[in-house]
Amino acid sequence: MGRQLHIGLSLSPTWLKGRPADDPEGGSGEDPTAFYLALTRMAERAKLDFVFKADYLVMYPGMGGGAVGLDPTLMMAAIARGTDRIGLVTTVSTSFNPPFVVARQIQSLHWISRGRAGLNIVTSIEGAENFGDEPMPPPETRYRKAAEFTDVMRRLWRSYPHEALTGAAAAAAIDHRGSFFSVRGPLNIPAHAAGQPPLFQAGASEIGRDFSSSIADATFAAAPDREAAIELRGDLRRRAQGHGRSADSVRVLPGLYFFLAATREEAWALHARAHAHLTPEQRRKSVKTVLGLDLGDLVPTARVTATMLPPRDAPVRSRTHAELLRRFVEAKEPTVAELLARPEVVGSAHWVSVGTVDDVLADIVDWFEAGALDGIIALPGGSLESLRLFLDELVPALVRRGLFRAEYQGATLREHLRLAEEE
Repeated sequence: MGRQLHIGLSLSPTWLKGRPADDPEGGSGEDPTAFYLALTRMAERAKLDFVFKADYLVMYPGMGGGAVGLDPTLMMAAIARGTDRIGLVTTVSTSFNPPFVVARQIQSLHWISRGRAGLNIVTSIEGAENFGDEPMPPPETRYRKAAEFTDVMRRLWRSYPHEALTGAAAAAAIDHRGSFFSVRGPLNIPAHAAGQPPLFQAGASEIGRDFSSSIADATFAAAPDREAAIELRGDLRRRAQGHGRSADSVRVLPGLYFFLAATREEAWALHARAHAHLTPEQRRKSVKTVLGLDLGDLVPTARVTATMLPPRDAPVRSRTHAELLRRFVEAKEPTVAELLARPEVVGSAHWVSVGTVDDVLADIVDWFEAGALDGIIALPGGSLESLRLFLDELVPALVRRGLFRAEYQGATLREHLRLAEEE
């Protein structure tokens, strides 16, 4: 069969831009679970590996006008009852949750979905004010906590083995005492026959890459161009081996922010409308927030050079996004206009592809054959029709090329991701 793509769908409705979230199957936006369930059913009909939901622990301006921001784990539990095969990947912050509670929630979702649960582990970059008076810890502390959290959670999943249901094994305490957590165990819900829920991670900074390569089954990669994706995938594979894992143990899945239409002109019009609300002033402010670089009065044609970049340890909102934009400047020395058009600046650090089904298909095949990815997480842009074209036309085109399956070969997320026995 050869190597095939893994494909997931992000349930964050990027095409809404503050508009009401009407059910794609014709209902109203009164029931947000119906909206997300309809999207998931569309993805399941296309035989996608999973749907994925990010999470935010703060209220951003404009969030109130779009889809209701449901807790993703509760939402996935509701979706599980209305679907059969597709994987359900939720998101949890290790900075603000105890591992016992999360281990129990995710194992519960695993049972409710019959082995289709997955967990995206994030360390969070903001939100501390909603959990106490302490400021947000530095990245090094957050990742050390995340590593301990993940170890404890996995040990809890193993503490009540599935075989205990038949008397072939017994539950046992883990008696963990660490820098951040003290957990006796065992977990009070048994492991599912499908094995442990796969783990996802999205860190692309230096410390994030090391963490992701040590624990993740799949990485939701921020890769704005093919060269960045090739470098990231190669680095994660090398780091995985350094952690005693196989190079293939981490599936690198760049986010693909696509704008599809019947013609290229229509697709670019969708892209322009999606970002028309961002003025040049707002974009310049975004550069300062993301990169720490004040463009001042530089004209659009002026070059932004590596010598203008602030120190790497300058305070920024996201180290991952800052590093991506920094590498672009160092490699290309773009004009101010080119910098202001970058995905990291207009709200996404992901790969953007605009055009017809054939155009975006060619991009995916090119990246796959170049070794830039193991699959993609689809981020629909512009309109619901863009998503329909992706699922109804682009995915079948990948099937015809032998790059994606025509039917599900298994019933669990581990089977969809072709994961070997647990490490």
